Amino acid sequence: MAVQYKKSYSFALITALYITLIFAAFNVIYIYLQDGNISLRYVFAGIVVCFICSFIVIQLRAQILIFKRVKEIYDNVTLLEDATIRPENITTDMASLSEEVERFARERKIEITSLRIQDEYRRDFLGNVAHELKTPLFTVQGYILTLIGGAVKDKVLRKKYLERAEKGVERLIYLVNDLDMITKLEVGDLNLNYEYFDIVALVRSTFEMLEMKALKRDITFAFDQEYETPIYVNADEERIQQLLTNLIVNSIKYGKEKGTTEVSIQNLIQNKILVRVTDNGEGIEQENIPRLFERFYRVDKSGNRKVGGSGLGLSIVKHIIEAHEEKVYVESEPGVGSEFSFTLEKAEEVT
Repeated sequence: MAVQYKKSYSFALITALYITLIFAAFNVIYIYLQDGNISLRYVFAGIVVCFICSFIVIQLRAQILIFKRVKEIYDNVTLLEDATIRPENITTDMASLSEEVERFARERKIEITSLRIQDEYRRDFLGNVAHELKTPLFTVQGYILTLIGGAVKDKVLRKKYLERAEKGVERLIYLVNDLDMITKLEVGDLNLNYEYFDIVALVRSTFEMLEMKALKRDITFAFDQEYETPIYVNADEERIQQLLTNLIVNSIKYGKEKGTTEVSIQNLIQNKILVRVTDNGEGIEQENIPRLFERFYRVDKSGNRKVGGSGLGLSIVKHIIEAHEEKVYVESEPGVGSEFSFTLEKAEEVT
């Protein structure tokens, strides 16, 4: 495609005017010295010719000399970003060039800042992954080395150490599966299988699946009311159950002993429902809420892992909801409890 040049004549016009004024001044002086014997018509014609010639020469020289320099700047900049400064829009106007380069510099500054944030996030993520993998790996290694060192001959000790090593391996598998899941969600490789299903029945099924875990802390599962009729939604049932499982497991971990985990389902406008999972546990400080859905982010700054888990549960929740093009919300008050809620598309009729 041919390059289009946006010409600027202001520089040549103003410079030619200055030259013409100087020429006119010399003419006036010359006429004065000649006692006015020269016709003013010839003087005026000379001034006009001077202006026109000056303008043409200056404009051509500006295009040949200045434009070459400007084009070099464009060429150098477009090597960095083809889509930002386009060579087909080259201009010899200094103001336009300055504005274009400033815009380019602002965009690059934003891009560099973003890359620095991403790099910091990447380092934190790799550090967290290493930490999460290191603990179960060293645990399993310790038990295996102890068995190799002679403990394998003791049947009681051998069984106990093998069972503990198995738990460490299970934690590794759990962590790797969560990492694989969140990677697929982030890159969009995990296809969602949309179908109509009863969200009330799915919540009841999840309650039953986690009942034994809740009994260990004497936590009661409940609905906010009796749901006598099904509430159908259009979503990936398997992923939504995984989402519910993560939220309810969190409510068990961080909820108050002998407390309650309550689920409510409310109708919203625009054919949506809101599912709420509420506990009466320790709650979350407001400063921590914006970072809750980051991978491996923990509210407990001491690094205590007694509650278990991969540290990816809420991040997976966020990605599953975003994959459905829905929203997830958090409300919490320290000492009162927390509520996690998310929207889903409601199915009006199911045949």
